[in-house]
Amino acid sequence: MGYGLVLCSGNDISLIAMGVLKLSARSDAYERLRLIHKKVKELIGEYHPHEFAIEAPFFGKNVQSMLKLGRAQGVAIATAMHAGLTVTEYSPRKVKQSVTGNGNSGKEQVWKMLQTILHLGEEIKEYDASDALAVAVCHHFQHRSPDKIHSTDKSRPAGRSSGKKTGNWETFIRQNPGKVRTR
Repeated sequence: MGYGLVLCSGNDISLIAMGVLKLSARSDAYERLRLIHKKVKELIGEYHPHEFAIEAPFFGKNVQSMLKLGRAQGVAIATAMHAGLTVTEYSPRKVKQSVTGNGNSGKEQVWKMLQTILHLGEEIKEYDASDALAVAVCHHFQHRSPDKIHSTDKSRPAGRSSGKKTGNWETFIRQNPGKVRTR
C-alpha cells in the first residue's frame, strides 16, 4: 500500500512524505487490515492532513483478490472518515490524465512528471508510492485549496467520485500555468 502527502499553498505544491506499507502475504488477513488501519491513523496523527484522496477500485478477473482489495480499501477510508477527513476518489485514468495529460500513461511517465512538478531528483524505489503521490497531485489540480495538506492512500477504497476532466494539454496548461516552462 502506497501513500503520499503534499503541501499545497495556492498553486504551489511540494512533497511532504511518500512511502509504502509492505504487508507480508504470510500474515493473517485480519492482521494486515489492522496494520493498514494503524498506518493510516499514524500518518493522519503525524501530518494532520485536511483531505484524503484515494484511487478508485480497478476491476480484475480474480474475485478473491478483489475481495481482499475491497476490505483494505474499506479500512483505509473508514480510518480517514473517522478522523473527520473529506474523502475523494479518482479513477486511475483520471489520475494519469491529471498528472501527465494522458490517461494511458505508464508508471514511468507518471513518475517523470511528478519529478518535474514537485522538483524531485531521486529515483523511485516503489511505484506504489509514486502512484499514491500521483493521486495527491491529481487532487491538488482538481481542488486548488490553499495551505492544506492532502493525504493519499493507494489501497483504493470505494467512496465518492469527484473531479472534472482536464481534457487536453491546452486545458492542463491553462489550469497549471506555474508548471509550464519555455526554453
